[in-house]
Amino acid sequence: MNPKIWLSSPHMGETEQRYVQEAFATNWIAPLGPHVDGFEKDLGTYCGVDHAAALSSGTAALHLALILVGVKAGDEVLCQSMTFSASANPIVYQGAVPVFVDSENQTWNLDPEALQAAIEDRMARRGSKPAAVIAVHLYGMPAQMDRIQQICQQYEIPLIEDAAEALGSRYKNQACGSLADLSILSFNGNKIITTSGGGALLSNHEDLIRQARFLATQARDAAPHYQHSQIGYNYRMSNVLAGIGRGQMEVLDARVQARRAHYAFYREQLGALPGIGWQEEAPDSFSNRWLTTLTLNPALSGGITREDLRLALERDNIESRPLWKPMHLQPVFAEAPYYGGGVAEELFDQGLCLPSGSNLTQGDLERVVRIIQSLF
Repeated sequence: MNPKIWLSSPHMGETEQRYVQEAFATNWIAPLGPHVDGFEKDLGTYCGVDHAAALSSGTAALHLALILVGVKAGDEVLCQSMTFSASANPIVYQGAVPVFVDSENQTWNLDPEALQAAIEDRMARRGSKPAAVIAVHLYGMPAQMDRIQQICQQYEIPLIEDAAEALGSRYKNQACGSLADLSILSFNGNKIITTSGGGALLSNHEDLIRQARFLATQARDAAPHYQHSQIGYNYRMSNVLAGIGRGQMEVLDARVQARRAHYAFYREQLGALPGIGWQEEAPDSFSNRWLTTLTLNPALSGGITREDLRLALERDNIESRPLWKPMHLQPVFAEAPYYGGGVAEELFDQGLCLPSGSNLTQGDLERVVRIIQSLF
């Protein structure tokens, strides 16, 4: 069998181990330490944000963001449907109700027109406005944030930016992770950089990040004994994992460059095949191309489907994956309201994520292309 080609595997640089060894040498193995402080500073500097809290996951960051904007049981939160479930699950953690919104065709992200229609309809039905909006930069592609921000400001609804897949991406020369009052990042093992597991919450509001850190360390009151006046969480990143993150930040730009080069190669080699489409980068956007994604329309491809591509790659020991199954189609959210048309559903039916890791070789890329071309 041919060697495995993974969709997006971790890619270490040369300095991560030095940071980790330093944590061991100084006995900073406890949850917090100087690498956590350093990693938070690195993230803030890179994203152009004043404050950051390093956390155990992007999901934890999103959960804290919902708490900080005041989401409570019975509230409604509008969320992009075309996303991973971690964008929606924290809504339910708070006892709130997710309301899902369709995507637009260019970036595949939150459709501003459907968003506004959803807000107005929920206000008419409930007599109150949604408690928050969650916008996602899918596969690293920036959403239409100007219009989304304008709509949220118009109705005075807090906007949370889910930039879990978009570290290194930019919108109008502003870093993703800095496009809302509260923004989240993920450092899961398949992300563009990784801390094994981890995430971050970013904001220019120092009070919000201070409160996030407090809640993330079990909400322990300032007392010589263990005292708690509110419910807290065990959401802080460890000093050891933050050391990995500091090393990964040193190679982030190189990782973005590699993934963008992979996308360019795939598009050059496959772009002329009938029925294939791409997630398009707007003139005012810069995508990290975390994953290269394509769509395949069987009406134009002679009947070849996305699943034909996936299975052909699988037979050659190559991992690929359909696009995220929209949240409004997930069994767990079957009763949730949904606004929009069929864009997200069509993307799921026709879309495929290709191997995109920054550690892929030229031979790996050529092997993927050869398999796909053979079907045509």
